[in-house]
Amino acid sequence: MDAPARSPAFRNVGLISRRNSPELLDSVHVVRDVLERHGVTVLVEDATARMLGPANAGVPREELGARCDLVIVVGGDGSLLGTGRDLARWGAPVLGVNRGGLGFLADVAPDRITEQLSAILAGRYLIEDHFLLEARVVRSGVVLARSTALNDVVLRLGAVLRMLEFAVWIDGGFVYEQRSDGLIIASPTGSTAYALSAGGPIMHPSLDAIAIVPMFPHTLTSRPLVVPGNSMIRVVIGEAGPADAIVSCDSQVDLALARGDEVHVSKYEWPLRLVYTEGHSFYESCRSKLDWGSRLGGRRQGGRGS
Repeated sequence: MDAPARSPAFRNVGLISRRNSPELLDSVHVVRDVLERHGVTVLVEDATARMLGPANAGVPREELGARCDLVIVVGGDGSLLGTGRDLARWGAPVLGVNRGGLGFLADVAPDRITEQLSAILAGRYLIEDHFLLEARVVRSGVVLARSTALNDVVLRLGAVLRMLEFAVWIDGGFVYEQRSDGLIIASPTGSTAYALSAGGPIMHPSLDAIAIVPMFPHTLTSRPLVVPGNSMIRVVIGEAGPADAIVSCDSQVDLALARGDEVHVSKYEWPLRLVYTEGHSFYESCRSKLDWGSRLGGRRQGGRGS
């Protein structure tokens, strides 16, 4: 984790709200008010501007990445996933205001927007680089489709209740053939998402590693596998498999697969730069969001023998 920034660097700030969510507008207004009080130029995403009313001019989302020193997303982790895929290549840091569920990525609490955002604008913040994955669907040597993913790339079936047959290769070396409900290929960021529910390992966001987690494999010896972050993972869909397999990126972008198709997964060229409040701790997030609190001798443990 990087050291706290020592001086403010955010002059042009983009503002994005979860789409089609007017109930979040109260938080959007608070964020904009704080930014304007600090003399920051605010650029509102066009879809968010339409929710704010006809008097509000907006700009396309990708233009925010090109013009802004910081982009603020009001929503949950799902909103940050989409923003991350869209804006990572621009290098603009992204801050999340959590109006969703667990909020591993969105760090600012809705009832502390003024306090926490003011501290960040004053230079008291941390920045973590989270790498993305890129999935490419290859058929007969031709790339048919591609998408990035901040959390995970998941191979699974559509509506058919059958097992998926596939083979996995890493850096040109054969790993295994498998029949299972699917396969999750997760970044460290995604290790606390879908991969966690499938029994995968929790990885610190700073790790340069990728987790490969089978989903209900038809063998007792198949276990999650952690490989170096620069690995090239190739998954070949079995010829005998069903024809409605898909590869899903962050559960938001679905790419169709046919028998014999290959899915190539590797680290994306540009990371997402996530902004956190000063003092943010990944382990504290795990304790609070995954209920890691324990009692020894009737007392809750929380550091320094408390």
